[in-house]
Amino acid sequence: MTLYTAIASASRSLEVFQTAIEVAGQNISNANTPGYIREEVQLAPSGETRIGNLVMGTGVLAVGVKQQIDRFLEFRLQAANTEASEAEALNSVYKQLEAVVNELGDEDLSTTFTEFLDSLNVLVNEPESVANREIVLQTGERLATDITTLRARIDEIRVRQNVSVDGIVAQANPLIEEIHLLNGRISRLEASGGFTSDAGSLRSRRYQALAELAEAVPIDFRENPNGSIDVFTEDDYLVLGNSFQTFEIVTEIDRGVAVNSVELSLTRSDVSRHGGQLAGIVEGRDDVLGQFVDDLDSLASALIFEFNKIHSGGQGLQNFTSLSSAYAVDDTSAGLDTTTANLPFTPTHGGFAVRVVNQASGEISTTQIAVDLDGIGTDDSLDDLATKLDATTNLNATTTTDGRLSLTTADGYEFAFADDTSGVLAALGINTFFTGTDSGDVAVNSVVAADSRLIAAARGGGPSDGDNALELVRFHETRIDSLGGFGVQDFYENTITVLARESASTQTIADGRLDYHDSLAAQREQFSGVSIDEEALKILQFQRSYQAAARIISTVDELFDTLLSL
Repeated sequence: MTLYTAIASASRSLEVFQTAIEVAGQNISNANTPGYIREEVQLAPSGETRIGNLVMGTGVLAVGVKQQIDRFLEFRLQAANTEASEAEALNSVYKQLEAVVNELGDEDLSTTFTEFLDSLNVLVNEPESVANREIVLQTGERLATDITTLRARIDEIRVRQNVSVDGIVAQANPLIEEIHLLNGRISRLEASGGFTSDAGSLRSRRYQALAELAEAVPIDFRENPNGSIDVFTEDDYLVLGNSFQTFEIVTEIDRGVAVNSVELSLTRSDVSRHGGQLAGIVEGRDDVLGQFVDDLDSLASALIFEFNKIHSGGQGLQNFTSLSSAYAVDDTSAGLDTTTANLPFTPTHGGFAVRVVNQASGEISTTQIAVDLDGIGTDDSLDDLATKLDATTNLNATTTTDGRLSLTTADGYEFAFADDTSGVLAALGINTFFTGTDSGDVAVNSVVAADSRLIAAARGGGPSDGDNALELVRFHETRIDSLGGFGVQDFYENTITVLARESASTQTIADGRLDYHDSLAAQREQFSGVSIDEEALKILQFQRSYQAAARIISTVDELFDTLLSL
């Protein structure tokens, strides 16, 4: 090796080791930067030179700076990130629902229902007591209020999930746009060839954007030869070549609440349930909370109709002189059990009794009203029922323009009902305790609330008759087909049990997925993360190498001086 070759080799080495020290310093500077990927200088022997019969090396070359990354591990980590985010979002919804239900507290719905039944039980023994009747009204109103309040609070949680959906879209769209922009910058920087991680900081940022995007929706990506990547979610693309599409909010009404779903801006594909945090929120909002709303509606509907069927067949301390049905039909000429009539509750074939009382003499005239809904021939309509009732002496019955049944008596008379086997009185909302159709509007009948004497505790046996109140107490034992064979209270308790079981299962899944994600993140940190101690050792190593290369130059310089002095 000539002295000139030695100087050139050492000079190259100085540049290489200086670059290596700078790369190690860059790693140390970014040790706490989220998503930063450790870089290393890639060294290779410089070309050989021949001197006579000898082939001599010419030093070292820095052929590039390469990121230390395991792409397979990155794919696994992003998938785990998606699954963990989805499970955590769903688990959060369960926890919010459990907090609202408050089944372990002192103000849960089961307690309110028990208090209502207890008040009815007291009324059985003293049905003529106005104080007892007022307590029944109070506990009934509290029960109805608790149901509607619970429904309102669940609706509020569902609305809050919409805000979360909006937040995900607001965070995800800039990430998609950033990945698209980074693609172009990385391609331009690496167009000259070399390693596919020359644009190290840009690639780190792109990986970080992919990781953040994977929290929202499941993604997959494919790297192109020019350094750009195509990003997909399920069968749809987010970034493809020079094109990209973002998320857009679509609003619809579900169970009375405006809910937001997410579509892609170009293909219009719905990505709300692809996975990730977005799917967890939507599943929690529509399936978990939505199912609980459905169950609460079923509970309230059964409470209203089944309780009213008993109540409407009894009598209170005070009879009626006029009364209108709470529910209207769409078509007064349609069969009462048809969809054309569109009653919220469906009556069946049977009948009931109308008792017309002479206020002066106390004489009672009882008329049986048949309700023909057997499906044979023409079933009774509201017009037919009004005609039958109007034929009762001293009772006038008409249908109103808004599709309701209106009943009035002649002067000096009043009326009551008994023994309704058809449920038509409850279906129309006549002589009922509750009004409404579901958990959103259940309430105590305002007519009864204004006069507790109208609570139908009796079955025609006078003021001390509590037989109907006893049937109302036993109501909670009735197995109801619409509740899957459960009684009202058992149905709610079963709903809470299922909620607790599913919530615990979701918590376990969320914990497991988070642990798996953390284990992969730890592996990534070991492979791609920065160890300050290791980088410091590298700096010392390259510093020594730098000093050695400088010593070679110094030695050669001394040799030149010696040669020149000869």
